[in-house]
Amino acid sequence: MWGEICDGWHLVKQNNLSVIHERMPSGTSEVRHFHNKSRQFFFVLSGTATLEVSGEWHNIEALQGIEVPPGVPHQMINQSRHDIEFIVASQPISHGDRITVKS
Repeated sequence: MWGEICDGWHLVKQNNLSVIHERMPSGTSEVRHFHNKSRQFFFVLSGTATLEVSGEWHNIEALQGIEVPPGVPHQMINQSRHDIEFIVASQPISHGDRITVKS
């Protein structure tokens, strides 16, 4: 559980790689942030996710993905009326490498 009502399941959890299957209910979002070291790849499994990356908005449909390099502010948002599910791969792991960005 993260963000109070979002779910996440670790598929791979190693020192240099994390792969998580996440579910976000309608109307939820994560806090805008960046990672100093971690490079991430978001791959949408179902629904349409909105990912803000360094001020640019991307609507990501099912079976599409986007990479976020280290140091780039980003925020995942579910603006749809349905849950979205996606995979986020982080290398190295992002745990402990998250810096919140104030809007």
